[in-house]
Amino acid sequence: MLDRTQLEYTLAQSTATPGASPDQTRPLALTIARAAEDRKGDDIVLLRVSEVCYLADYFAIVTGFSNVQVRAISQAIADQVEAEWERLPLRIEGQSDASWVVMDYGDVIVHILKPQEREFYNLEAFWGHAERIDFSVAPRG
Repeated sequence: MLDRTQLEYTLAQSTATPGASPDQTRPLALTIARAAEDRKGDDIVLLRVSEVCYLADYFAIVTGFSNVQVRAISQAIADQVEAEWERLPLRIEGQSDASWVVMDYGDVIVHILKPQEREFYNLEAFWGHAERIDFSVAPRG
């Protein structure tokens, strides 16, 4: 019998886009970045981590300046991804505290942090060997 962690991992793997390559996942990551931008998320960084990490193809890292804004960015991303991709996050953590919200879409993991948490954890430096994606020049879908 599977324990809860194994079951959650199995479900996550079954609901992630099967066989999707990072190139196929990139439009989802761009949708997430634009939704965060629409809610005035700051310093948005997309990292293509597929070459250095097995967790996801992309990480999106966003700064929100208050708990309310962090939650609003999270909700905007969830709404936009559901509307465009008919996908819900596999898991969302941190909404009650809202100083760091993590949204797991399987192929893309979103980190929405307040400035203090972003500076302290410095995810960009930790994943600094991943390719940065400039989403500002990508065409809107």
